[in-house]
Amino acid sequence: MVVNVSSAAPSGSAPSAAPSTDLLPANMPPAHMLPAHMLPAHMLPAHNGAYWCWRGYRVHYVRSAQADQSDLIATKPPRPPLLLIHGFGASTDHWRKNIADLQTDFDVYALDLIGFGRSSKPSSGYSPELWRDQIVAFITQIIQRPAVVAGNSIGGYSSLYAGATCPDAVVGVCLLNGVGAFSEQQTSAEPNPFQKAIGDLIKTVVLSPLPSWLIFQFVRKRSYIRKTLEQVYVNKAEVTDQLIEDIYRPATDPEAPAAFAALFKAERGEYVDTLLAQMSCPLLLIWGDGDPWMDTYARGALFQQHYQAIEEHHINAGHCPHDDAPAIVDQLLRNWVMNTVIPEQPSASQWVPLA
Repeated sequence: MVVNVSSAAPSGSAPSAAPSTDLLPANMPPAHMLPAHMLPAHMLPAHNGAYWCWRGYRVHYVRSAQADQSDLIATKPPRPPLLLIHGFGASTDHWRKNIADLQTDFDVYALDLIGFGRSSKPSSGYSPELWRDQIVAFITQIIQRPAVVAGNSIGGYSSLYAGATCPDAVVGVCLLNGVGAFSEQQTSAEPNPFQKAIGDLIKTVVLSPLPSWLIFQFVRKRSYIRKTLEQVYVNKAEVTDQLIEDIYRPATDPEAPAAFAALFKAERGEYVDTLLAQMSCPLLLIWGDGDPWMDTYARGALFQQHYQAIEEHHINAGHCPHDDAPAIVDQLLRNWVMNTVIPEQPSASQWVPLA
């Protein structure tokens, strides 16, 4: 069910040693239990948004506006819910257009990963396992049914990680310009001691508190955000003032500068081909071929080399195809779920709650 910020949210797993980072007075309830008028501006939930407490962190998510999704579950065969995962620097807001369209056919959720959007932004502890665990726990505790997970960029890698390692929770994975290294892309040659020392020095200096803070102050400027988006979007009309604000707003969170530095220290995670070797569910690849940051055809060929159950499409869009060309992406995703994912799923009478 949807939990509003004015009511108690379902509790997640027992909080770990990781502190809550809501920056609220110690004697106040956690963010997910506060009424909206008591929340700082950077924590106000999105339309149809709510908070969930997981491992002591606040986690923001949105759910489609359809009040009763029981008819979608009761269809024969039943339609799985969709869970949308944003890319680096983005949030649930980046899926606004897609949710508005896809909610007519599916129960749609979008999630802010830890470190992004309106979710907590701790100053350490980031890893692919953290985001994988967050996605799977959300499916298990909030959605409570196996879901199709679709992710953009780093959200795509997190979706793949969840689908490969937690098959009971994920019935299909869609990658939209997903990132992640393949083992054959890595050089076997070790850097010489001098190169390693210089690399370590640069990393230490750049990611130390003051330099990383200065870099963050620059990259969070609205002018820089707009310039970057115009470089990675094919359809420039989609780079709107609202999109700029959607990306700028989380950067005003007092936790954001330290989280920014910590995110670059996160572990690399498993190779993509290692994950594909473990996966068994259908995989949809949607590539925005105008992405200046990757060779989409070369990456697609690597996926095809390591996995069989793939449907692949190349479209006229950039690094964020779901927002750059939303109508095309929504139709591709809808058709794939209806024609590929659903036929492999059990009938409505066989659904078993995950929680």
